[in-house]
Amino acid sequence: MGGPARAAAQGAEPGRAILVVGDSLSAEYGLQRGSGWVELLSRRLQAQGLDYQIHNSSISGDTTSGGVARLPAALERYKPDIVILELGSNDALRGLSLQMTRDNLARMVEMSQQAGARVLLIGMQIPPNYGRKYAEQFQALFAEVAEKHGSGLAPFLLEGIATDKAMFQSDGIHPNESAQARIEENVWRHLEPMLKAGQPRRP
Repeated sequence: MGGPARAAAQGAEPGRAILVVGDSLSAEYGLQRGSGWVELLSRRLQAQGLDYQIHNSSISGDTTSGGVARLPAALERYKPDIVILELGSNDALRGLSLQMTRDNLARMVEMSQQAGARVLLIGMQIPPNYGRKYAEQFQALFAEVAEKHGSGLAPFLLEGIATDKAMFQSDGIHPNESAQARIEENVWRHLEPMLKAGQPRRP
């Protein structure tokens, strides 16, 4: 990713980094480089003078199991103050075990906290045609993990756009460029208090 959200070299300053671990919804799938919500968030941080750098470790198609496997190396490399976890959608689309998804998210929250980072968990939803009970339980598990492990929670990444076809690419799954500002706002509402509470002092 170009611009301020570009992954930097090893040795990020502790307390000044935000690590985003997500899937295609955060990896600019099908979008022009630099137009995704993570990049927009990075620009907002710069504009407001908040001394944090974003490292985007999102991979299209990733599952929570993939996140568990690669998170330790990312935590070691970037030493983030805040970790934004945006995973789980691909688990649901594949009909994977909800308990496995729940356990994986909980493990990632725990690993992040043990590394000294605060966590913002990003909630997701799936259409009821995947099975109403499954869809309801999937939606609920994000709040369950956040409450149990004391993380922040943005209840739904696609709030306000999920039913608007004009906000999606031709596949009907991935938001288009016009949706990215709203997605960034959905994250910012819940991230801003965490940022200002832990804003490191400039040297």
